[in-house]
Formats: sequence, structure tokens, C-alpha cells
Amino acid sequence: MQRSLHLSHPPEQGHPSDVLPLIEDILNEMAETEDWPITLTMRANLILEELVLNTLTHGDTSGLTEIDLELESQDHALTIRLSDDGSPFNPLTDAPEPDVTLPLAERPIGGLGVYLVRTMGEELEYRREDDRNYLKLVVHPES
Repeated sequence: MQRSLHLSHPPEQGHPSDVLPLIEDILNEMAETEDWPITLTMRANLILEELVLNTLTHGDTSGLTEIDLELESQDHALTIRLSDDGSPFNPLTDAPEPDVTLPLAERPIGGLGVYLVRTMGEELEYRREDDRNYLKLVVHPES
């Protein structure tokens, strides 16, 4: 099963977080149709929330006008392809690695979203082509 979603920037729906119910609806439909384990649905939802909100709200969004999201479910795994026309940003190498060994009270706010994506996703690939960022990753119920 494949699904696609095109998001504009600034979001037509209002606040960037307003797109999250659209993504959640698509994931829930796919999960029901494909009989996903709940862990796959939860992991996919968290990863997509981080990726989409980070793209819409962090970094240099001055050139960003659109985000395209493609989801493909096969054999209880979800392949996510995200592309955008924003500034170059490779979440696999450009985001600093947070120090997760620090006590919570000593950790700086932020920085865990990309870390979660990198640790919860597999087969992560990034490329910059034709002034677009392309990110692909696979989510399994357990990693």
C-alpha cells in the first residue's frame, strides 16, 4: 500500500502542527489495512512528527515552499520518503549528536528529535538533488 501527502509552507492549515492529524489519519488507515503491529504505528507516527515539524519549524525555512511525503507499507515495514525544497540539511550528519548520558536536568532543550529518527529508522539515506532534500528511511516494528 502506498500513500502520498503534499504539504505547503507556510501550511495552508495554519500552524505547522496542524498537519499532524493528516499524517496520523494516513498512518492509522495504513495500519488498519495492513494489520500493522501497534509498535510500527507508534514508531512511524513519532518519526514522521519529528521529521515534518523539524522541516517546517527549525533551521532556515526561507526557501521552503513544499514538503512531499510518500509512505509505502510492505511486509510489516514502512518506507518513508520525504522531500522538500528548503535549504540543504542532511539530518544524518548535520544535526549534532545529543549527549544522552547527561542527567535530564542538565541536558539542553531540543536536539532529540533527529536523534530519535536516526535511532528508530533503518536504511537511512539522504541526498540533495535539483535544489531539494531527499530523505528515505525504513521503519520496522522493532529495531
